[in-house]
Amino acid sequence: MQTTEMTLEDHLKKHFGFSQFKGRQKEVIESVLSNNDTFAIMPTGGGKSLCYQLPALILDGTAIIISPLIALMKNQVDSIRSFGTNDNIAHFLNSSLNKTEIAKVKQDVVNGETKMLYLAPESLNKEENLDFLKSVKISFVAVDEAHCISEWGHDFRPEYRRIKEMVKGISTTIPVMALTATATPKVQSDIQKNLGMTDANVFKASFNRANLFYEVRPKIDPIKQLIRYIKENEGKSGVIYCLSRKKVEEIASSLQVNGIKALPYHAGFDANTRSKNQDMFLMEDVDVIVATIAFGMGIDKPDVRFVFHYDMPKSLEGYYQETGRAGRDGGEGRCIAFYDYKDIEKLEKFMNGKPVAEQEVGRQLLDEVVSYAETSISRRKFLLNYFGESWDEINGEGANMDDNSINPKEKIEFRDNMLKVMKVITAMKERFKSKHIVNVLIGKNSSEVQTYRHNTIPEFGIGKDVDAKLWMAAIRQAAVQGLFYKDIENYGLVKFTEAGKAFIANPPESYVIYKDHDYTSQIDQNAEELAHPKPGGSTMDEVLFGMLKDLRKKLAKQKNVPPFVIFQDPSLQDMANQYPITNDELHNIQGVGQGKALKYGKPFIELIAKYVEDNDIDRPQDMVVKSVVNKSGRKVYIIQSIDRKAPLDDIASAKGMEYSELLEELEHIVDSGTKVNINYYIDDVIDEDKQEEVFEYFMEAETPDIETALEELGSDDYTEDELRLMRIKFMSEVAN
Repeated sequence: MQTTEMTLEDHLKKHFGFSQFKGRQKEVIESVLSNNDTFAIMPTGGGKSLCYQLPALILDGTAIIISPLIALMKNQVDSIRSFGTNDNIAHFLNSSLNKTEIAKVKQDVVNGETKMLYLAPESLNKEENLDFLKSVKISFVAVDEAHCISEWGHDFRPEYRRIKEMVKGISTTIPVMALTATATPKVQSDIQKNLGMTDANVFKASFNRANLFYEVRPKIDPIKQLIRYIKENEGKSGVIYCLSRKKVEEIASSLQVNGIKALPYHAGFDANTRSKNQDMFLMEDVDVIVATIAFGMGIDKPDVRFVFHYDMPKSLEGYYQETGRAGRDGGEGRCIAFYDYKDIEKLEKFMNGKPVAEQEVGRQLLDEVVSYAETSISRRKFLLNYFGESWDEINGEGANMDDNSINPKEKIEFRDNMLKVMKVITAMKERFKSKHIVNVLIGKNSSEVQTYRHNTIPEFGIGKDVDAKLWMAAIRQAAVQGLFYKDIENYGLVKFTEAGKAFIANPPESYVIYKDHDYTSQIDQNAEELAHPKPGGSTMDEVLFGMLKDLRKKLAKQKNVPPFVIFQDPSLQDMANQYPITNDELHNIQGVGQGKALKYGKPFIELIAKYVEDNDIDRPQDMVVKSVVNKSGRKVYIIQSIDRKAPLDDIASAKGMEYSELLEELEHIVDSGTKVNINYYIDDVIDEDKQEEVFEYFMEAETPDIETALEELGSDDYTEDELRLMRIKFMSEVAN
């Protein structure tokens, strides 16, 4: 259908109220209106939907929009209906509809009222749907989220592979349109081949979202980091992505108990819950959605101000797509990812049962994620290079909008070393991956090096004076600088570009690289500090600690119990660090549960509140972080089983626990102030005389320590397990 430029602008104004097109929208729409196969690659927020919605409204017949998610279809249909008065203008046809609703949709299509019909590929595959679509006029087929076609895409779906044959089953002359917000050159090629549209008009917008700030943080106390960030940005909308449904629910609960309006979202919820939570986020009844990647595809909320990745995703395409939810209105958008290499190792383990080819693809994609996280060059430059786009980090739009750019890492002169890398690649005829190249450089006799006899070439070990991690960083950075490229089709083999060949022929005077981040050492160091805290805690208020000990001693005398029964030393140390002044804050102190706080807490928080006021102390804001009460199924099961007087060893085996693990769990339960009655079990396994002796010992003891008790009472007369059982009984009856 021919249309003048003015007519197209008029259509835009009439249907959507906009006076001008964004980016390459107009070119894409003109291509579709001219009956051409069309491929549009635009970043999230670039206005992809309009590229098929406007032609669908202009052309005769109904456009079929193939979309991967029911929630996405509903969102798109609601959106298009909101622009006009006719609700029949757009429909979806999927498993959420009953027979009456399906009949209504089909009738509206037959009547010519429906201009857009959204279908999942599975629905398109049904014979009755194919027969129906053959009987009506189809204007074109649009494949949304087309990256789902490629196994190299971040959300590969095998059913997308059959779209071409299904479309040809309807008609061989229907033009096809593919749209995606993320496609590396490899994914782009896969999409075109699979849809049979290698001659399509391709429109690729820049992937540079200049308003987004990219940052990677070590995964140290991530919940605290989240709560602090959200509270400092109160009222702003944000999304937190996690890889597991369990983690989604845990984090949403942690945010809620800390006064943050947050909801969980994942595919395990029923359709009503998902829809309700999504709508509450869109309507700003909640500020934060914690979600798996099931959330966000096509969610049209322009003012998402931050996107956190609690876990690093499985691919950079997934990461880019998800960060793209931020700042779609062109305003502020912060994209922060928590990185711990242990998370990557977990993902690698999950791949072990999969076919070898799938594992190979998965590992290559994960390697790129690790490279992005650990790199010290501009993250924007790294991302854009991954999508086949070059960018000037000094003058380019969005310069200095990532953590590496504003906090540059140490530079190292690397010209001569880079020539060594190139020497090794040349000697091995550009047929190997980065890891193998580095093993040859450092002289590591890996099985692969031995298989190819690369330990016999003159270049073997020429870089052994440089750390392997630095060689890996150098190869990655050289690829981003355009000296090498990874041949994805061939398992990521490192090959020279023309610029790389020129580097060898005429080496520059200087070539610098940046040292990579070493997040692992930061995380390990933090874990070490948590495992072995400095005596009394690094920032403990010694004066307050002394006052709390005096108060504990005084109360212990009044109640005629040992001081540790009231609160143990680690709890007092934490109080002298965190300054809790409410019962809620006291619950968050190490070893203090609700029962303990109610029974003994009042005088302690009164003393701390007075001390804080008298000494004008600024309390740490981290104190606001409350823990979610542990309602784990295991804990509930243990308490309920004890109520039923089940033997402890039976409880342990039923939950797949070691007996000592069960005792540890029980110790946590009673130390935090919950009563449990295990007398029925103790009476069976410990003599009455022994019970009395141990009970009296703990009543007089200065410490609840089991090793000390063993020394005092004699390891010949008592086992460690017996003393632990008696300590659980003692704390439950006397302390709680």
